[in-house]
Amino acid sequence: MELTGAKYQRNLTTWVEFILLGFSDIPELQRFLFWIFLIMYMIILLGNSLIIIVTKVDSCLQTPMYFFLRNFSTLEICYVSVTVPRLLADLCRQNRNISFLACATQMFFFLVLGATECFILTAMSYDRYVAICNPLLYPLIMNTRLCMQLAIGCWLSAVPLELGFTYLIFSQHFCGPNQLDHFFCDVPPVLKLACGNTFMIEMLLYVVAFIVATVPFMLILGSYVKIISTILKLPSATGRAKAFSTCSSHLMVVGLFFGSAILTYMRPKSSHSVGVDRLVSLFYTIVTPMFNPMIYCLRNKDVMVALKKFFTKLIVLPFTSIILKS
Repeated sequence: MELTGAKYQRNLTTWVEFILLGFSDIPELQRFLFWIFLIMYMIILLGNSLIIIVTKVDSCLQTPMYFFLRNFSTLEICYVSVTVPRLLADLCRQNRNISFLACATQMFFFLVLGATECFILTAMSYDRYVAICNPLLYPLIMNTRLCMQLAIGCWLSAVPLELGFTYLIFSQHFCGPNQLDHFFCDVPPVLKLACGNTFMIEMLLYVVAFIVATVPFMLILGSYVKIISTILKLPSATGRAKAFSTCSSHLMVVGLFFGSAILTYMRPKSSHSVGVDRLVSLFYTIVTPMFNPMIYCLRNKDVMVALKKFFTKLIVLPFTSIILKS
């Protein structure tokens, strides 16, 4: 009975920090993974920064479409910066402890920025819907005031929802092992460590995921059904090709992000496995944000032209002025 009581007391111990295991199960790849993730992180920062600068300074890109793209690129930088710097630091050290407060803060910002990304992608699809389905009314509908309201709404609307959800998760009692088998504080791995019945939290997770991911995804699909049907009715083949090229990059980003996010948060708890969860999480936290600037730049002629003009001014003009002075 004494042994049982001691074991019972140990099980009731409340932890004040987690240990992020990350990729500690493959120690021989730590250095390799560090350089891979660092390169990917730098590509994300550089690519999105270039999009922000170019869409801001180029007079030809002062349209609602590029206003939302600039917001999206800013969001991508914030989104990856919530998880990747911590991941890089953990790959270089043995102590991977993270306090409850730091873990809750990371989860909150990750959830808020993920929801914001869903909303901004929805706003971008609405912009394309108005531009293609109501081109004559486009300047009136997508005016500066509406664009600002949509952007502010996208950035702020998820804050109270995710704040309350994060509070509910970390108000649970954690009395089991404190080893978090993940590389950041995501919802499914944290819930695995909670004691007691987490059924209501899991059901709430589905509700939140439905509100911030499934509903925007269905709105995007609905808008693109209308967009594609309108494009197919265009008499000019050139016009159809131009309209499709404008929308295809956005559709690719939507498919990559929503597909991986829904796969993570809408799956039943019983189907979760450590390897699959980490792989899917890597995909939507690092891989997809790395490809997004490439998709928007390489598939958008206007952005490519603006980039060429930007680099010409940045490199050629200073070089020319040096020659003239000499």
